Amino acid sequence: MELPGLGEHCSERTCKQLDFLPLKCDACGEVFCKDHIRYDDHNCSSAYKKNVQVPVCPLCNAPIPVQKGEIPDIVVGAHMDKDCKYNPAQQKQKIFINKCLKPGCKRKEMIKLVCEQCGGNFCIKHRHALDHDCKGSSHPISKA
Repeated sequence: MELPGLGEHCSERTCKQLDFLPLKCDACGEVFCKDHIRYDDHNCSSAYKKNVQVPVCPLCNAPIPVQKGEIPDIVVGAHMDKDCKYNPAQQKQKIFINKCLKPGCKRKEMIKLVCEQCGGNFCIKHRHALDHDCKGSSHPISKA
């Protein structure tokens, strides 16, 4: 061997591979090969310090705090059963809420179409002053 001090052995007891580019675990500080550097691959006892993931409720998108030793699925399930602010009625909100003020018209629009002369809200068909018999100004705008 020309360079006997080069490289380190993997700290995983089942591996002990000599690695010339060893990787140091940022949680436990031990040296591992590329196959055992992940926390799960070497059963890192200090992974809880670095591997912090906050689960999010799939219904209300709120982060759910999980204490050490708790199973995230159970905690999120308990949140969904008790504390979840999800409102299914909110998903079915009406979009067409702006009712036309023209007598006899029952149309509703997504956005307000306000007449500049009388200030009333009308549908697309009755949005012009001549189409809804506007009383806002003394002289009507020509149809041309």
